[in-house]
Amino acid sequence: MVMTKAMELKKELQKLVRNIVDDEDYRTELIDQARETLFALKGLKVKRRSSSLKLRETVLCPEEFKCPLSKELMRDPVVLATGQTYDRPFIQKWLKAGNRTCPLTQQVLSHTILTPNLLIREMISQWCKSRGLELPDLAQNVNEEGITEADRDHFLSLLEKMSLTLPEQKDAARELRLLTKRMPSFRALFSESLEAIPQLLRPLSEGKSGSSMYPDLQEDIITTLLNLSIHDNNKKLVAETPMVIPLLMEALRSGSIETRTNAAAALFTLSALDSNKTLIGKSGALKPLIDLLEEGHPSAMKDVASAIFNLCIIHENKARAVRDGALKVILTKIMNGMHVDELLAILAVLASHQKVVEELGNSGAVPCLLRIIRESTCDRNKENCIAILHTICLNDRTKWKVMRDEESSYGTISKLARHGTSRAKRKANGILERLNRAVNLTHTA
Repeated sequence: MVMTKAMELKKELQKLVRNIVDDEDYRTELIDQARETLFALKGLKVKRRSSSLKLRETVLCPEEFKCPLSKELMRDPVVLATGQTYDRPFIQKWLKAGNRTCPLTQQVLSHTILTPNLLIREMISQWCKSRGLELPDLAQNVNEEGITEADRDHFLSLLEKMSLTLPEQKDAARELRLLTKRMPSFRALFSESLEAIPQLLRPLSEGKSGSSMYPDLQEDIITTLLNLSIHDNNKKLVAETPMVIPLLMEALRSGSIETRTNAAAALFTLSALDSNKTLIGKSGALKPLIDLLEEGHPSAMKDVASAIFNLCIIHENKARAVRDGALKVILTKIMNGMHVDELLAILAVLASHQKVVEELGNSGAVPCLLRIIRESTCDRNKENCIAILHTICLNDRTKWKVMRDEESSYGTISKLARHGTSRAKRKANGILERLNRAVNLTHTA
């Protein structure tokens, strides 16, 4: 089993390295994936080296040296809040599964911090030495996420500094930002304890000083949140930590442009989960996102538009976006030729909302959308435009004349029906059928 997994990892690593070497415009995520694959290979190497001793050690060792969960000799004994001792990887797996009770006593845990049991560790070490056995060095004890015990100790020390003096907070925040960017495995450490994210946010949550007086500290903390949210196992935990979304909203309103951009990117990443879309929408985060969209900072636009698009996939957020003024902002920018690609995608999503259809009809959007189809070379933009026009055509007969005139002058819709994407062809043909039917009825009358 281990050999098969190692072969799979080696093939994956070869593929990643080949893509990095052969493609000058390779994605930086490939480097992260290659690093994660190397960590996984390292973990398998350690596992293979120690597996031959495991059976003999476990059979012979005293019961108090065995983990209650794995029934094997403990390598990294830690104490749970209830005072019970477990091997770290197995109790972490228990906690990551959402359990908040002690496996032995069934008591509800007051916290999920794991404290090394140095006494038991030393006793196990002495017992192994007396029998010519060797436990792996904790610094080399790599788990499935590629995390060593040294990584974990350093991580905890950085979190502790977030409660100390301002210079220490700044240093720790900067290092956490860099580590969570460079080391995907480091992001996973935040899911091991419910207290980790609140500790990270403490400088911002204890008052306004973190944002108004020390923008660099705010930027580092918000960017660390962004880095954490990239890790799939963190998305739910990050979004549901009570302080996170309010602090991201504050950053959208008052941070530096890089902080605001990264706050928008964090909301976009978190919104990959449908439950998070609902939570973020209910929190009122669409309004500051729309305000930032209206300001139009070039460096922020892609992340802001992506966040709004993702959030508006669910129906209740479409209503919130319309109420918060998204339509006027989006139409103004599209008509001015600004960020047309991203904004057309949002408009196509919003177009299923009845109020949006009404406002589109009253705002001069139809000629603009027809012009984009006529002049654009982007198939996706044409597809989004015709999809929006199809919705308008179904709901607002007063706009049929504008579409007929466009078709008579340029053949815009019929050309798209012949040469567009499959979805664009379908929508264009739907419009043409309605327009032709209306003409035939007029002639018949």
